[in-house]
Amino acid sequence: MPRLRKSAGGSVCVAIIFLSSGHVNFFNESASNSPGMKVKPSVVLDEIDKGLLRILQDNAKTPYSKISRQLGISEATVHLRIRKLLKQGVIKRFQAIVDPEKVGKDVVAIVALTVDPKKYENVLAKLKEMPDVYDIYDVTGEYYTILKIRVGSREELTKVLDEIGGIEGVESTRTMFVLRTVKEESRIRID
Repeated sequence: MPRLRKSAGGSVCVAIIFLSSGHVNFFNESASNSPGMKVKPSVVLDEIDKGLLRILQDNAKTPYSKISRQLGISEATVHLRIRKLLKQGVIKRFQAIVDPEKVGKDVVAIVALTVDPKKYENVLAKLKEMPDVYDIYDVTGEYYTILKIRVGSREELTKVLDEIGGIEGVESTRTMFVLRTVKEESRIRID
C-alpha cells in the first residue's frame, strides 16, 4: 500500500517522481503546504547554456578556448555563462568522478527503510552523517527512504547495516546486495 503524506493543513500532497540518471527529483503541486518536499524553480536555459552543460559534463577540464570555438562564442562569454550557471545552482560543483572499484569500494547495497514517522527527520539527519551512505532518497510507497551504500567488504556492510538498525526511529530495513552495475550515469541529459 503506498504511503501518502499529509501536509500541515491535512490535505494530501501529490508528487510526481522523475528518474533521471539515478537521481530522484520531486515536484509537488502543493509545495507551499508541504514541509520536506521542496520545489526548486527551474532555470530557463538557452542553446548556449545547454551546449556548455553538454561539453562540461563530457569533460569539465575542457579549456574555455576550445568551448568558445565549439559554441561560436567568446572566451569571456564562456566564463560569464559558467559563472552564471554556478550562481543559479545549475552547475553544483566541479569534481572528479572516481571509479569505486579502483579505490576499494566495490561492495554496493540498496537498503529500504521503514521509520517511525515522528522520528523520520532525526533518522535522515543521522543517515546523512554516515560516510558509507552515498545516496538517500525520500520516497513514497511501502518504504520511507531508500539508501545506496558503498563499502569495501561484506564485513563493512554488516557494520553499516548494524549502525543503521541502531538509529532511534528505524523500524525495519530491507537490504538488496548489488551483484553488478549494469548502468550508472552521472550525466544529466540536456534537451
